[in-house]
Amino acid sequence: MARKVIDEPSEDVVENAKKERAARRNPFARIVLFIRQVITELKKVVTPTRRELISYTLVVLVFVVIMMAIVVGLDTLFGWLAIVVFGTPS
Repeated sequence: MARKVIDEPSEDVVENAKKERAARRNPFARIVLFIRQVITELKKVVTPTRRELISYTLVVLVFVVIMMAIVVGLDTLFGWLAIVVFGTPS
């Protein structure tokens, strides 16, 4: 099972961001700061194991099949009701 990490920025990242924001206001510095923060956040990403990935994929596929069945059923029902109410097309 994947390890759990609290998704909060660490204090040092926030502190550094505040210092750099106060010190530098030009657009290039802000872009560099943004990229640093993105890299820091990407280091926190935990990839699922193979078993978890297969499980998640199967759950999504089963959900999609169930939703498709519901939509087909409602479409058939409303089509039948339209024929009953308005008659067959000539």
